[in-house]
Amino acid sequence: MKREKLRVGMIGGGKDAFIGAVHRLAFNMDGQVELCCGALSIHPEVAKESGEMLFLPEDRIYLNYEEMIRKESQLPEDKRMHFVSIVTPNFVHFAPAMMALEHGFNVVIEKPMVFSLDEARQLQQKVKETGLMLCLTHTYTGYPMVKQARQMVAEGALGKIRKVYVEYPQGWLSRLSEREGNAQAAWRTDPKKSGKSGCMGDIGTHAANLAEYITGQHISKLCADLNTIVEGRNLDDDGAVLLKFDQGASGVLIASQVAAGEENALKIKVYGEKGGLEWHQQEPNTLLVKWLDAPTQVYRAGSGYLNDYAKHNCRTPAGHPEGYLEAFANHYRNFAQALQAKLHNETPSKESLDFPSVDDGVRGMAFIDNVVASAQSDKKWWDFEI
Repeated sequence: MKREKLRVGMIGGGKDAFIGAVHRLAFNMDGQVELCCGALSIHPEVAKESGEMLFLPEDRIYLNYEEMIRKESQLPEDKRMHFVSIVTPNFVHFAPAMMALEHGFNVVIEKPMVFSLDEARQLQQKVKETGLMLCLTHTYTGYPMVKQARQMVAEGALGKIRKVYVEYPQGWLSRLSEREGNAQAAWRTDPKKSGKSGCMGDIGTHAANLAEYITGQHISKLCADLNTIVEGRNLDDDGAVLLKFDQGASGVLIASQVAAGEENALKIKVYGEKGGLEWHQQEPNTLLVKWLDAPTQVYRAGSGYLNDYAKHNCRTPAGHPEGYLEAFANHYRNFAQALQAKLHNETPSKESLDFPSVDDGVRGMAFIDNVVASAQSDKKWWDFEI
């Protein structure tokens, strides 16, 4: 088979959608992927106008995802899309993802992966049945210094991991913005669209995923407290969770969208027997490595002393800032490299296989379910069920 750019069809992400533009910037960054078709909006006129703005062929601007998947599957192999990118709100994830897999298409999907844990399990089963690939865009594990941290932990540099602190404060929902015409706030605070949790579903899942990714441990028990601070809001906008991990570590997770003045201040600290790590999303090129009996070290992205996983995901020499878009692009590039290898019956590199999968999506949905159940329970510790 001739090697060629991978073709993607996008579901959602029309002209006024924030995250659709982010995905397009990300998958265009490395020249490995091109947008070939789209069902970009539930509104026909917006779908058509958005497709035209992106210079899509008229016959590949679709008015709904069902039409797109069905017609693309009927095209010759050298014309049809290789995978779909689903960038709608999470209550419109399951049906197009399932249909894409059933028609032989690989999937990239925004998080949370779906609306419920049951849907997540069904999608996981379908991925296993088909042997196709699914990438979940948990952006923050795409940063090079997060990968450096994960590998250092895996290699035992810190000794046995004992403690994890992870927090994600935002301030953008400090007012009742969903009643002020803010579309992003409206669907995220609507239980019919967002699911059973607001803040913990939206950003708490990022914090939990980051903690599990870096430590290599799974949350096994939790004790959660959820709050709805802004009067009139229908879902939680603040919360804290005590954590126990399956290899003995304990932790604290804090997520809030009413921390007035905060932007996207995700940060994590991981401590082992010999030392600790500290990483801040708003200063992503820096990883602090703190030793019990030696001075603190400052690791920087782009440097020659980094491990192979970090180097693979660095794009510029040290001192040139890389951020959110590059981290997003790393997931797309790794997914694209793994998919190319699969299409050509090659063995993908271990670095290219390092992207969030359907299994991470199931754990994310289970995290939401368990946090909500714990918050509603009188039990001190709630067993993490998946």
